[in-house]
Amino acid sequence: MYIVLTAMLALNVSSDVLDGFTQVDEGLNRSNSNVAGRNDALFGRLSDFADQNPEKGKPWLERASEVRDFTAAILARVDSLKLAIVRKADGSDANPNDILHRDDLEASAAVMLNPATLEGQKLRLSLDSYRDFIAAQMPDSIKRQTVTDALSTANLDSNGKNRLQTWEETNFEAKPVVAAVTLLSKLENDIRYAEGEALTAMLNAVDAGDVRVNELNAFVIPRSRSVMRGGKYSANIVLAAVDTTQRPQIFIGGKQLPEGGLYEFQTGSTGSFDYSGYLEVTHGDGTTTRHPFSSEYTVFEPTATVSATMMNVLYAGIDNPLSISVPGVHNNRISATMSNGTLTRQGDNWIARPSAVGQEAVITVTANVDGTNQTMGTTTFRTRKLPDPTPFIAYKDAQGNPDRYRGGGKALPKATLLASPGIEAAIDDELLNIKFNVISFQTVVFDQSGNNLIETSNGANFSDAQKRQFRELKRGKRFIITNVKATGPDGVTRTISPLDVLVN
Repeated sequence: MYIVLTAMLALNVSSDVLDGFTQVDEGLNRSNSNVAGRNDALFGRLSDFADQNPEKGKPWLERASEVRDFTAAILARVDSLKLAIVRKADGSDANPNDILHRDDLEASAAVMLNPATLEGQKLRLSLDSYRDFIAAQMPDSIKRQTVTDALSTANLDSNGKNRLQTWEETNFEAKPVVAAVTLLSKLENDIRYAEGEALTAMLNAVDAGDVRVNELNAFVIPRSRSVMRGGKYSANIVLAAVDTTQRPQIFIGGKQLPEGGLYEFQTGSTGSFDYSGYLEVTHGDGTTTRHPFSSEYTVFEPTATVSATMMNVLYAGIDNPLSISVPGVHNNRISATMSNGTLTRQGDNWIARPSAVGQEAVITVTANVDGTNQTMGTTTFRTRKLPDPTPFIAYKDAQGNPDRYRGGGKALPKATLLASPGIEAAIDDELLNIKFNVISFQTVVFDQSGNNLIETSNGANFSDAQKRQFRELKRGKRFIITNVKATGPDGVTRTISPLDVLVN
């Protein structure tokens, strides 16, 4: 309608045209008031959201405040220009809402095109700055272009070509006061529209980075569903797709959990138990929803596992490797002691060394659970003396490799026998490889008449008398090494089985 009236004005239409401008200006002022109220409401919603959720809402509220401040400044400038133009026409008591000299064609140009003050040019530059500022706040390219067009100060003719006149000359030169005021009212309307679009974009952007879901579920995430008696039960209770900047309130048994949802307590009796509760979630509009949850846990008695890696008993006097573990507890938090002997750690394994044969060895295992030392259990072992060793003659084969002669019908070369210093004894089965000290032994040689010729060695080496007997032995003859006495690591002296030697 403003464009139509401007065209009629060019035809020098009478006061009816001026009345039309007055009506348009009144309509624009009402519209400005309505848009201002809408913008106030948008800003209020941003302010309320910032109060409820400062971390997310405060940055957007600060940007909206900058828009409001810039808008207020440029509107104040436009209002001051309205008043200046009307005063130029009607005097110092002029009222822009009741213009007396509406058809005055000089007042508008005198204020807006004055070369000393350049008010029209200043307004145009302010509009350019405001337009660019508002456009930068709007991510939507279509709405950004709409605002840019509404606040454009480009001075183009109907063919899209630049006029020779400036924007301010086209709009305020030789224009009646009522037309100039109406133009400024329309400009105010465009400015408030642009402000509203910017505030709407900011309000929409508050939740733009959120993940949209159509269902909310409560989850209980325990660190372990099985807990030792005396241990600590811990669980995290969370809401799926929860906003990390606004945590839900969590209740179990009517009591609220601390922020973060860590639920833990000291366990008592053993068995299976369950519990339940709910989460309260506050939404952007201030409403809350409740989401129930439930879970269960098991408490078991403290246990420890102790196993002998070599056998099911402990042997006195030697190192017995052991493996000690507690389910759910790291090795560096486990300690152990032993009666009737010593127990030492070697890396992740243990070495038990019982002292007295026939007495029980009791291993007690302790573990540090949640900062508290607890006894996990005890294991009792029988302590036995070592099995008897077997005697043998050590020698080297043709390739120079060490070997042991144990009899059993196998012939021993006479030269090998004479080269050997004596006999040895050891347990050398698949599980144990333990050397014994030979204290004494006897050799029994049979002469041609069948008489027993017995010689004794008070140590592990062959005596001179025994070696003389060996030299006189003929191929295919036998002799017996018997009454062998040996002592092992357990300190027990025993008489071990004889050795039948066939000389080759």
